Amino acid sequence: MKLVSWNVNGLRACVNKGFVDYFGQTEADIFCLQETKLQEGQINLELGEAYTQYWNYAVKKGYSGTAVFTRIQPLSVRYGMEENEEPEGRILTLEFDNFYLVTVYTPNAKRDLSRLDYRVEWEDRFRSYLLQLDAQKLVIVCGDLNVAHHEIDIKNAKGNLNNSGFTPQERGKMTELLDAGFIDTFRHLYPDRTDVYSWWSNMPGVRARNVGWRIDYFLASTRLGPKITDAKIDCDILGSDHCPVILELDLT
Repeated sequence: MKLVSWNVNGLRACVNKGFVDYFGQTEADIFCLQETKLQEGQINLELGEAYTQYWNYAVKKGYSGTAVFTRIQPLSVRYGMEENEEPEGRILTLEFDNFYLVTVYTPNAKRDLSRLDYRVEWEDRFRSYLLQLDAQKLVIVCGDLNVAHHEIDIKNAKGNLNNSGFTPQERGKMTELLDAGFIDTFRHLYPDRTDVYSWWSNMPGVRARNVGWRIDYFLASTRLGPKITDAKIDCDILGSDHCPVILELDLT
């Protein structure tokens, strides 16, 4: 089974930069998006009859939003993790026979850290939600988690200490999540691989010099570890300030 996740930073713009061609090349069983930045009816995406499309739109126009395109039919679909939660379209959960798939666009703490307290509280709720799912079935989590977990996951660790996405609070919440029974699939296979990132600032020359952050992940229930056959970061794919991340599993 092949799963792909990509923060497209505006799907309409990404479509104009080759998204559909890349989508076809991946031949993914499940393809997840974050930051679609559109409302219902604003795009007609032709991906072929094999794929069913699920969308979670933010109420605020041009903001956030997630989507899942799957050729495996889910048993159920859930939008968000709680009723009456902030309607930012950040989470989609698809239930399959043997596992739950959760795609997520984690809230950003903001440059001035004005949303850090909210982010920390949100992380606690999200971890609790995942553990509830994990008690029922295996769980795969993918998306933009908006945190570089360790110094190996960011080019300039020293210069970014206490910056949004690399604060002790955010990194600590990632540690808590993994310690609760999940694995970072890329680090599970490649614990020492350096200079592999999934997001780069739009400042001139930053991506060309590979001054990046690894903030896009596939996490999985720890007991899925033996089923992981590969985890990749498609660093050469343009179209967004993020690149796609890929997980391959043998669930037979």
